[in-house]
Amino acid sequence: MLAKRIIPCLDVRNGVVVKGVKFKDHVELGGVIELAQRYREAGADELVFYDITASAERRTVATTWIEQVAKVIDIPFCVAGGIRSVEDARRILHSGADKVSINSPAIENPDLIDKLAAEFGNQCVVIGIDSLEQEGDYKIWKYTGSEATAQNAGKRTLDWVREVQERGAGEIVLNCMGADGTKQGYDIRQLQAVREICRVPLVASGGAGQKSDFLEAFQKARVDAGLAAGIFHRGELSIADLKHYLDSMGVIVRL
Repeated sequence: MLAKRIIPCLDVRNGVVVKGVKFKDHVELGGVIELAQRYREAGADELVFYDITASAERRTVATTWIEQVAKVIDIPFCVAGGIRSVEDARRILHSGADKVSINSPAIENPDLIDKLAAEFGNQCVVIGIDSLEQEGDYKIWKYTGSEATAQNAGKRTLDWVREVQERGAGEIVLNCMGADGTKQGYDIRQLQAVREICRVPLVASGGAGQKSDFLEAFQKARVDAGLAAGIFHRGELSIADLKHYLDSMGVIVRL
């Protein structure tokens, strides 16, 4: 059985790591390189970097800080932010990233998923899905890096999960918008619904506030990784403590 992964997420805006609540009211929490080094030393299995306003601003994440991150860490890391072409992805991967993640650009141009998978392999293609429960169903959103640009994409989450897998997604990160930043726990019900139809690695994102939240996601929703941001950035939970706790509860992790 593969070990469960713990993944700190760094939302980047204007070159600084920020964090909001339910994708709103972002506050600055530190520098990209500083936090990347801290998490590498703390025992993170991977890192994820999101340039949260790139897609809405019609630009692609800058490679300057990606190259700097690649020089100071030796764990896998994934980068997202306005990746709209094979050329964009190639530039980011050649700068040192191990995976690329696409969200809004994939919604606008689903064929991009097929092209990236064909060019770089499924393992390099991560699909981020920002999902919100509305009117008794789950719907995907795009341009969520800013309150001013966020909008309902007009697709059901479960339909989109099926489609991105068919197109070659190698991993799915489910960002449960209603739980984001609340520290009230992952949206287990939504994760379970996606897990039932998801045959690629599934990463839980949004709502982690304590060690038991990760345990619940691994045991009840059978996710492959737990992603979190604020509780790690603010030092409210250490990765070492979390992993020892999970290990004591029978979850396979890399210690």
